[in-house]
Amino acid sequence: MLNNRPRHILRSDQFDREFLDYLYSLVNLIRRYDKSKEGLLYLQSLLPHVRGMLYFTQPSTRTFMSFHSACSILGVKTSEIRDSATSSEKKGESIEDSLRTFSSYVDLIVMRSPEAGLCERIATLLDSTPRPVPIINAGSGPDEHPTQALLDIYTLRRSFKGNQIDGKKICMVGDLKRGRTVRSLSRLLANYHDVSITFVSPEQFRIEQDLRDCLTNKAVPFTETTDFEGAIQDADAIYMTRIQDEWDEHSESSSVDHSDFCLHYDHLDSIKEDCVIMHPLPRRDEIDPKIDADPRAKYWRQERNGMWVRVALIAILMGVDHQVMLPEL
Repeated sequence: MLNNRPRHILRSDQFDREFLDYLYSLVNLIRRYDKSKEGLLYLQSLLPHVRGMLYFTQPSTRTFMSFHSACSILGVKTSEIRDSATSSEKKGESIEDSLRTFSSYVDLIVMRSPEAGLCERIATLLDSTPRPVPIINAGSGPDEHPTQALLDIYTLRRSFKGNQIDGKKICMVGDLKRGRTVRSLSRLLANYHDVSITFVSPEQFRIEQDLRDCLTNKAVPFTETTDFEGAIQDADAIYMTRIQDEWDEHSESSSVDHSDFCLHYDHLDSIKEDCVIMHPLPRRDEIDPKIDADPRAKYWRQERNGMWVRVALIAILMGVDHQVMLPEL
């Protein structure tokens, strides 16, 4: 059983090693129900009385479908807002009033917004009301994407020999300044022993100072470099990301040459035979599609893992994780 059950899923630094280990075991258990019709019907019987809202006012395909599918697996009935222009916010209603209104109709809100900190603000607001429904942060501005980080941790652990992250060297590549997946994953990695991180990026897209301070305070060794080919050679995992030009203010992405920060098919000969290659997607040209067929490429498995991790998170928030007691299926 989980000792410290979260009320919301808001930030990656709210989770400790106990939670990560519990989540890993729970996801593995839940996935066994996928082996039979009876198992899937049992999962659907856990939350048919729950109504959920997918409030996605930032463009999303993978994360939206992942959460939608996760809700369906547990029997949760969903409604959605994909554009705030279709709500009373268009009439001048505050986002706080809009979401408090939505909380009157549902038991769970999954939020994705371009506004940093919005999920935490709404969670604090709803906690002060008679109807404090759980909030899941599905991506907030360029600062946090905790469920992506949780599925990344699950994928890393499931992919490494011995299912252990302790002692591994993780190489993160791309737009590290504005990539919220990198920020959230780096904070989660601080829960593991002897992990080291190499951040590889153009000078303009290096990690922000707050992440440096966080890793330093938690005694996580890290380096920053522009030497992509040198950094990937001894990495146990390579986490590729795209340039986040949707956050451009003055077309700064177009002025940066990122061609030296792409993983090409020829690079496969210079990385470890058991290296794990990941990407939160969507990708552009930073991973050669020919790499998809290599057994070290885990990013498509990473995507499917995300659905099951989100099933487990919803089960935890709604208090039915203890009902996932596996019979012989």
